[in-house]
Amino acid sequence: MADPMVVEVVAADRMVWEGEATNVIVRTTEGDIGILPGHEPMLAALVPCAAEIVTAEGHRELVAVDGGFLSVAQNHVSLVSAKASLYDEISREEAQRQYDELSARHEKGELNDDEVHSLHLAEAQLKTAEKSTKVGH
Repeated sequence: MADPMVVEVVAADRMVWEGEATNVIVRTTEGDIGILPGHEPMLAALVPCAAEIVTAEGHRELVAVDGGFLSVAQNHVSLVSAKASLYDEISREEAQRQYDELSARHEKGELNDDEVHSLHLAEAQLKTAEKSTKVGH
């Protein structure tokens, strides 16, 4: 088995997660992508999503990101996002409230671009919280 990758999830205001991993799954503007050790170098734009990181110990870390960029080079993976939250930092109730409010306004065509982005982030947070329940976090 190849050596694990070094993975870091960086938000504008802090390092959200850093460690060794055997797999990273994120959503780019081109669709979902899985990164394994030895992946070829690449850059990609991220969309709001629930990123999954399988640690070298076999644990699953779930992180809601609001978009940003993915960088892969020399067995090092960076997810850089303005906002990112680990699954245990997310209030499912708050994310659901924000999603419901913004969805209703979106259906009426009342959202500006920033609010549409916030809607997508709330959706990513809900998916992250849902996945964390499924994997036993």
